[in-house]
Amino acid sequence: MDNNVEQDPIKQQTAASATTATEILTGTRTIGAGGNSTFWKNSGRIVPGFISQSPKHNPNLDKVSATVGPGGAVVRGSGGAMVSTFRDYQQSVSDAWDTGDDEFCIIGRSTEEAAAGGNGAGGGAEATRISRQVSQTVALNVIETHSRSNPNHVTNNPDGNGKSSADLAPSIRQQSTEDNNKEERRRSLPDNNENRLRLRNYPGRPQLQKISSNCQDSEYETKIEKFQLLLNSPQLDLVALKKLSWSGVPRKMRAVCWRLLSKYLPPCGERRNAVLESKRQGYQDLRHNYFRVDSQDETQQDTYRQIHIDVPRMNPQIPLFQQQLVQEMFERVLFIWAIRHPASGYVQGINDLVTPFFIVFLQEALSPDTDLEKYDMATLPEETRNIIEADSFWCLSKFLDCIQDNYIFAQLGIQEKVNQLKDLIQRIDVNLHRHLQSHGVDYLQFSFRWMNNLLTRELPLHCTIRLWDTYLAESDGFALFHLYVCAAFLLHWKEQLMQQNDFQGLMLLLQNLPTHNWSDRQINVLLAEAFRLKFTYADAPKHLETKLS
Repeated sequence: MDNNVEQDPIKQQTAASATTATEILTGTRTIGAGGNSTFWKNSGRIVPGFISQSPKHNPNLDKVSATVGPGGAVVRGSGGAMVSTFRDYQQSVSDAWDTGDDEFCIIGRSTEEAAAGGNGAGGGAEATRISRQVSQTVALNVIETHSRSNPNHVTNNPDGNGKSSADLAPSIRQQSTEDNNKEERRRSLPDNNENRLRLRNYPGRPQLQKISSNCQDSEYETKIEKFQLLLNSPQLDLVALKKLSWSGVPRKMRAVCWRLLSKYLPPCGERRNAVLESKRQGYQDLRHNYFRVDSQDETQQDTYRQIHIDVPRMNPQIPLFQQQLVQEMFERVLFIWAIRHPASGYVQGINDLVTPFFIVFLQEALSPDTDLEKYDMATLPEETRNIIEADSFWCLSKFLDCIQDNYIFAQLGIQEKVNQLKDLIQRIDVNLHRHLQSHGVDYLQFSFRWMNNLLTRELPLHCTIRLWDTYLAESDGFALFHLYVCAAFLLHWKEQLMQQNDFQGLMLLLQNLPTHNWSDRQINVLLAEAFRLKFTYADAPKHLETKLS
């Protein structure tokens, strides 16, 4: 008899423990009003999806009594200590539980939420059970989505406006799932007002964005070896270099490749240093002979006055181009070029064509992690500045040789290319052509700047540099290919253009195309489409022609 009496409490304790454990594992255990689940060991670690406890509420100091009600539910009273068989069992084996090793974690609601839920739902609610792996995956997916949709905001630069994935991860892990408003604020975290305002400033102007050499070099790792083999050869194969450069040049080799592609440097490796020294000294002689601000020649004075007005307007949002040293370098390059090319002289728009060369040669002189946007040119030695200026002048001169008719009197070359673009779009997409014509949009009104500035006003600066990799690699000059690039560029925006139903809407879109978030990937697609159009239409001027009814 005594043995049976002693065994009854043990059986009851075992049954209660089994019942409680079964209910928790199956997710059927409930908590009374004002209570929290205490199944897991309390830990100070931040767990994704876990609501952090309020500072005023400490479960270890909670002076509430609890009893096991019908069905094993834990019911809290108004005084005393927590009493339950499973609680005792939990304390006795507390060192065996670790929240980091469990597949599932139970999210307990805060005291205020539980009280509010108890009043509205009759004093009881089920504990929510989610997968820890799923919660981590969801958080990382959100970060990855933000990274892809906001490439300008996600940078590796700790001083930049954007935030990296590593910076966003802790903040997302700490967000509460109790309120939809908090969820929306979390999703919109990378796209803050400051970044939006920065991107909206100066629409249509080139945007100097930090070019991550690490990212680009990793993409072109195999190409780097091929470039090195070509550049280290005693006699450079210029055709092979153009073929390799057409799809993009790695940043660390771009300056040398541009000099070679512009035919500023000879293919023979032994002669390059001597030619560089001679050309750079020749530019210094040109500065001494031609660049005289106090000249009495009225034509030269007019030219210099116009250059002096245009240069400060160039890239006004970038501090680098507002430095007096940089503006003086641009003025000398443009003025000497104008004096040496009297048939055209200086024309507004040529100043934008100096910028890519200047940036590429400046990058060569600085370390890859330098912030070009805020770099102080005064810290650069004068000899290095002279080298950058001379190389920019000679490469610009070679670059403009095949499009010099764009800048002669009345700019007849540009007018001809605008008409060619009009005919080309009429043959490729007659619906888009008719849409523009029916609303009174003349191609000259928007494409003149595309031809005059070679899309430098429509694309971010790093995209222009990538585009010029291909232009310099074009075997027959880029003048013809640029026509098809402009056609592909216009066709890219067909869907948005067809949605505009008046002249004002069409012109506002065409003059402020949203390309601020473009990267090399979009430029590669644009060039591929331009190549397809050239291959299809360049040698077929008649039999593919579409007549307007």
